[in-house]
Amino acid sequence: MPRLLALFPLNLVVFPGEKLNLHIFEPRYRQLVRDCMEADITFGIPPFLNEAVSDLGTEVRLLSVDKHYDNGEMDIRTKAVGVFRIREFYRQAPGKLYAAGTVDDVPDDPGQDAALKARITEYVQQLYTALGLRKLFVELPPTYRIYDIAHNLGLTTDQEYQLLAATSEQERQEIVLEHLENILPVIMETERLKDRARLNGHFKNLTPPNF
Repeated sequence: MPRLLALFPLNLVVFPGEKLNLHIFEPRYRQLVRDCMEADITFGIPPFLNEAVSDLGTEVRLLSVDKHYDNGEMDIRTKAVGVFRIREFYRQAPGKLYAAGTVDDVPDDPGQDAALKARITEYVQQLYTALGLRKLFVELPPTYRIYDIAHNLGLTTDQEYQLLAATSEQERQEIVLEHLENILPVIMETERLKDRARLNGHFKNLTPPNF
């Protein structure tokens, strides 16, 4: 069922379940935060890509306002709750300064492919180890979703938007697996070259082959 949702376009992709901290300074979005506090409404963050507001976006809920500044600015904490598609975009909601849109909720199939997940987990472990980010991998729960790691895979904003457009976890797994298979050999070779460069000018303790 279509509904009216306040909109806050940003130059980023937000994934369901993600917590996002924002500094609010524009009057229109200060008004939006006040409406969230007073009327307990949510708002949407559609990515602003290629000089346009995208059709898809992520609905977020205000969790808290951590700081109020004397000039009216605020630091807020939010959490993303779901994906929507914009039917019609309005530069201003009725009687408001901020934008809005008539939106439909986008359903999602959370079912995973165990074999795909095993391969992705192996590749992510290799990637994080090569980049010195192994702690991130160690802290991943066994039940992690693609959304939980998507911002740490070297995806472009357009690729992240492609993940947002996927309507099942298995489809997201397939996208990420293809990406990892493409970038992992490049990163591993880059790190190997870095190691070689660090050895230049040093005495090397090498074991000669027996022949």
